[in-house]
Amino acid sequence: MQLVVARIGRAHGIKGEVTVEVRTDEPELRLAPGAVLTTDPSSAGPLTIATGRVHSGRLLLRFEGVGDRTAAEALRNTLLIAEVDPEEVPEDPEEFYDHQLIDLDVVTRDGTAVGRITEVSHLPYQDLLIVERPDGSEVMIPFVAEIVPEIDLEEQRAVIAPPPGLLDDSEAEIASSRSAGEDS
Repeated sequence: MQLVVARIGRAHGIKGEVTVEVRTDEPELRLAPGAVLTTDPSSAGPLTIATGRVHSGRLLLRFEGVGDRTAAEALRNTLLIAEVDPEEVPEDPEEFYDHQLIDLDVVTRDGTAVGRITEVSHLPYQDLLIVERPDGSEVMIPFVAEIVPEIDLEEQRAVIAPPPGLLDDSEAEIASSRSAGEDS
């Protein structure tokens, strides 16, 4: 099975390094020197990681055969894809691969059906579960323990504890009580 583990960003320096947006909880395993990754678009790869380092909080990679800034910049926005055994699971029981979450039924703690996970969106500060509702609409659920306290792979469901307003706008709480006429 193939998993997207990173997206190549801009070139860094003049020796072929690139920044990468990491999309795996195990970068030390998936993005280690020597790893061979397929790519999307496929014409850009496969790519073999030559070196990796962290600079100012960003992961920088250099690939074999990519020796200058021009070649590195040509890889921008390329997805890096690792081949993973479908039976493999993350070491941490609180972590999940995207393919384990896709198609899980989503229910509230009281058992009310919310929908089905169709996508996992990886943002810089948190992941979002994209859930298709029975009426065809979508809701984005922050994938944090306070809101998604339980993932039950055997039962194929995700249990959520949505804050007011997440699923129904009419339940949203007003964060400020200032009236429109008040000055700041």
